[in-house]
Amino acid sequence: MMGGLGSVSGMASAITSTVVSEEQRLVLERWVGAQRTPQSVALRARIVLAAAAGESNSEIARELGVSRPTVILWRSRFASEGTAVLTETRPGRGRKPTIAAAKIKAIVQATTQTTPAGQTHWSCRTMAKAQGVSPATVQRIWDAHGLKPHRVKTFKLSNDPRFTEKLTDVVGLYLNPPEKALVLCVDEKSQIQALDRTQPSLPMKKGRAGTMTHDYKRNGTTTLFAALNTLDGSVVGQCLPRHRCLAPRSRVDRFLGWGAGRSRRRVAP
Repeated sequence: MMGGLGSVSGMASAITSTVVSEEQRLVLERWVGAQRTPQSVALRARIVLAAAAGESNSEIARELGVSRPTVILWRSRFASEGTAVLTETRPGRGRKPTIAAAKIKAIVQATTQTTPAGQTHWSCRTMAKAQGVSPATVQRIWDAHGLKPHRVKTFKLSNDPRFTEKLTDVVGLYLNPPEKALVLCVDEKSQIQALDRTQPSLPMKKGRAGTMTHDYKRNGTTTLFAALNTLDGSVVGQCLPRHRCLAPRSRVDRFLGWGAGRSRRRVAP
């Protein structure tokens, strides 16, 4: 121990003053003023700034509440390696992880492969109670692994044995249509309320019922059929009073009034 302190004191005697460039001063002052700077880095920056201001090692140590060898160490390391060395943590130093890797693995595995009894998914508190850790620890582990047990996305797979073949044909028709072909994307929207009113109705709110004009009238429902021309983005639509199972060809012909002899390819909705 005495030999180590002697080497540090020897380095200090070789450093008569700490020279800080303007660029380095800006970096150090930014670290000191930033709220998210680690306290260890901010302390080292304060040591260097105080040394550059001409304060002695003893004065810096007394002002910042550290030992004199600590001041000497960081002055010497800054003089030899610059500002980058102030952010380094040597191997074996710093806070040791309190949660073992096996525990983290168990929490992730339980989150993704099990559910609590009588519930649909794990919460931070139920998982923390089951694993013997704090809810904050569970939340940090979930954030690190991108886990959100409370969110569910639905999907549906087609049971059509020719689904892949049809998908390839439809996508290929959009991406690489045949020469002189008109590609249309046809869809329908049924059960649209056909309302007749001069002004839109006002929604209900606290202390007031919903309102409507005196000439408000319901005209039943209508069905909208629309076709999108993928070439120029134009849309042709038509509302029909009844919803019938029309074939795609007759539906498009009804929209556009095409003749029977015109060549075309279509995509069914």
